[in-house]
Amino acid sequence: MKNKSLYFRNASFTALLFVILGYGVKFYPQQLVGFDRSIQTALRGDFPALATRFWTTVTLLGNVTVLLPISLLLAFFCYKKKWKVESYFVLASFAVMGVLSTALKYVYQRPRPSIEWLIDTIGYSFPSWHAASTMMMAGVMVIFTQQRLKQPILKRLAQGGLILLASLVGLSRIYVGVHYPTDIIGGWLLASTLLQILFPFYDQLRFTWRFQGKQK
Repeated sequence: MKNKSLYFRNASFTALLFVILGYGVKFYPQQLVGFDRSIQTALRGDFPALATRFWTTVTLLGNVTVLLPISLLLAFFCYKKKWKVESYFVLASFAVMGVLSTALKYVYQRPRPSIEWLIDTIGYSFPSWHAASTMMMAGVMVIFTQQRLKQPILKRLAQGGLILLASLVGLSRIYVGVHYPTDIIGGWLLASTLLQILFPFYDQLRFTWRFQGKQK
């Protein structure tokens, strides 16, 4: 794949940003207080009932009990359509993100915000699993729509909707109080890094298998 080096370069850049942010989280958390608090205050406000209902509903979309069935259904759909590499890409992306984002929590061991929580949760705070996983899966589906949808307007609407939904899930984690804004940024950087790394291998295998008649 001729653009593989470009994707790897971009992955290196986003990975570097993640490491820099993680370094600050690990060793200089007080330096991030002002940035995090300003966004928390602006987003959370005084908890109007309608906003609270909206954000506490949106945040559920990032739960593993929602994302895992969606991933399995999408992988099954792709496999039935004889898009075999796409099916494996969905499963690999979800698995890699789930394992890595969870493992990184234990590397950084950042406590969750000491503010009012609107939901119950456990574990460390950085990076946000919800933000990383939803953006990862949205990115995977953006790739699929780019490759499979023919109508330009429908393609752009679908891609914009996917990214918007994943972004809202990330923001919801700030509103409900269980993550700092930098946790969400870290999750998005992690998702971008992994997508840039995995995509060239997926796209090359997809081309090879289509050429060999192993899939549509």
